[in-house]
Amino acid sequence: SFPNRVKINPAFVPYVRNQYRIKCILFSLIMIIKHIMCSGFLFIQPGRLHSRSHGYTQTNRDDGKTGPSWKARVCISTNAVSCYVSQLSGQMVELFEACQQQSTDLERKELCRAQLQREIQRLFPLVRLYLAGSSLSGFGSRNSDADLCLVIQAAPVSLVELRNMCVFWSTAYIERPQLIRAKVPILKFRDKVSGVEFDLNVNNTVGIRNTFLLRSYAYAERRVRPIILVVKRWARHHRINDASKGTLSSYTLVLMVLHYLQTLPEPVIPSLQNEYPECFSPSMDIHRVPEGPRDIPPYSSSNQASLGELLLGFLKYYTSVFRWDKQVISVREAKALPKSNSLEWRDKFICVEEPFDGTNTARAVHEKVKFDAIKAQFAESWQMLQLRRDLNFILPIRNTIQR
Repeated sequence: SFPNRVKINPAFVPYVRNQYRIKCILFSLIMIIKHIMCSGFLFIQPGRLHSRSHGYTQTNRDDGKTGPSWKARVCISTNAVSCYVSQLSGQMVELFEACQQQSTDLERKELCRAQLQREIQRLFPLVRLYLAGSSLSGFGSRNSDADLCLVIQAAPVSLVELRNMCVFWSTAYIERPQLIRAKVPILKFRDKVSGVEFDLNVNNTVGIRNTFLLRSYAYAERRVRPIILVVKRWARHHRINDASKGTLSSYTLVLMVLHYLQTLPEPVIPSLQNEYPECFSPSMDIHRVPEGPRDIPPYSSSNQASLGELLLGFLKYYTSVFRWDKQVISVREAKALPKSNSLEWRDKFICVEEPFDGTNTARAVHEKVKFDAIKAQFAESWQMLQLRRDLNFILPIRNTIQR
């Protein structure tokens, strides 16, 4: 009945069958993908990919190690709101990648520290000089100053001795020295060769301890560093990130973010001090502190919220959940503690517990007008981000990157 049918050589039958199977499989895959896209389960933004399931990792760790690229991002969404949140997450990643401290920045600071320590030890052999603060913790940006702690355990150093040391260094290594009288006196200076700005203190060992605690949090979960960098930039943009002017220090902001991430129904991070007390003991010899948390494994969180969702939750938490008048932020306990009537917390507008010595890191906020401005900014940014889901409405990304 089919006189014009083409006759096929029997030797080619297996080949034709395999080709037919392959075509059927490809056709099925195409139909499945088309169905998923039409159902709204998969949405890939043109020119920008982001992963709600966090298939991204950092490529520029301060310790020089690399991981899978942040560029591999897939936006999984079930509706338009989720896609807007994913756009927000992508903006946060973009800002983080542009502003994070590079490994070369850290190497330059460490080189200066080692050189200064060699010169100091010619006069004071038992003295040690430590790099501390955001440069080492992993929460610094490219333009962050470097904090140094000079540890002299034999005897306290007076302001006169610190000034004399400054004169000694200024002959060959530093310029623009400035002594700041504070609760912990600070010597600010600029390295002549590298151009790095330094803040040096003496015997403030709690700063070394909390640096390595924060560094452990920074690399415990890959979402921690990006959200903290964005929050710090947001606070600076709105002028609520300057302890010298009665607002929040960067250290306090970091503790506030960590506290929020700890207190979610499904925590993003745990209390490292509770889970690894031997690594963060306040009585550990200061020279052993850098080695303490070396073997802590990465934390596996069941919380799969995107960066955008976490930023929205952070602003909401301090707008309508956290009780400023009744609670103390505690990263050490991973919860909000009841505010007692002790001198440390009495009549304080914001109470944030220092994880090692228990002092209030937010004591600089001592004026009600500044406190009200901080709360108002949290509320305003949360409301704006809820409506727009665009980071530019609370933090202009282009201007922030250029700075």
